[in-house]
Amino acid sequence: MKTTLRPGLGELVPGIRAITDRGLGRRETAFAVADLLRDGLPPLDILTEEERAGSPDGYVSRVLHAQDAFSVVAVVWRPGQDTVIHDHVSWCAFGVLSGVEHETLYRDMGDHLLEIGRADNRPGEVSGFAPPGDIHKVRNTSAEVGVSIHVYGADVSRLGSSVRRVYDLPVRASSAASRS
Repeated sequence: MKTTLRPGLGELVPGIRAITDRGLGRRETAFAVADLLRDGLPPLDILTEEERAGSPDGYVSRVLHAQDAFSVVAVVWRPGQDTVIHDHVSWCAFGVLSGVEHETLYRDMGDHLLEIGRADNRPGEVSGFAPPGDIHKVRNTSAEVGVSIHVYGADVSRLGSSVRRVYDLPVRASSAASRS
């Protein structure tokens, strides 16, 4: 049975499927999918104007495609909106279409989180990661609505979310992170 894909996903989904079918490790899969996104990040109009508006109540995740091995999700962030500190159920690759996603990375030290880095992900930038070591918080620090495409190595339409755990521990900045 052939399913109809949203415009903008016609080449991306078969490419992701080919990568996941190779049976690579989590980190290798995340990096391979990030390379695919880097070569063919969908345009901003993959979402309708209404979908790109987001919500005043918080960032919005919209599943664009899901199957057992992976999901393609659009995340829309109004200026200043952010996530809680969290990690993920699977590997992830993402690309920024608009806005600036400021990401703060953490390491779980048992009784506290240690801030280990920060990055500003701008339009056109792509990255990938895999658990363990994927604890982060993301915030749209730009004055425009941010849109990003995330590919997760799980069926998030079935799971309900890509988040595995939310962290509510004290945070300490490492000397290296505070210099970034």
